[in-house]
Amino acid sequence: MRMAGIRSVVVAAALFAAILPARAEIRILASPGGQVGPFLELFDRVRQSGERVVIDGPCLSACTLVLMTIPEERICVTRRAVLGFHAARSIDRRGRIYAEPEASRAVEAAYPPPVREWIMRRGGLTSRLLLLRGRELAAIYPRCR
Repeated sequence: MRMAGIRSVVVAAALFAAILPARAEIRILASPGGQVGPFLELFDRVRQSGERVVIDGPCLSACTLVLMTIPEERICVTRRAVLGFHAARSIDRRGRIYAEPEASRAVEAAYPPPVREWIMRRGGLTSRLLLLRGRELAAIYPRCR
């Protein structure tokens, strides 16, 4: 198995270990992101289940796709929640990372308007990680009760 394949398996395992179901809710405790496909599949299943999503720690990169998949009224955040955004990128067979500008535009456009506006005020999606947390995050998503 190539290194990229091993890395994908490890990231997917970490994702599923960090998202714990409890009392009709999914709790994101820590997700570094990873490949988009598994996240979209997982969040689509969560959307269909009707469960609420509690963001209770770092939700970075592909994890933020939860914001475009789950209805806003079913997402809440805790004081530990951090959302991390960056431009889309891919890795070729040689392990080189390259930008995916078209994918970045599509993802940015799919975020809910308040999130998209927050990203745009910070210069849009680039290779730099943008962190949304604290009061700014609580102004967009309600605190969990």
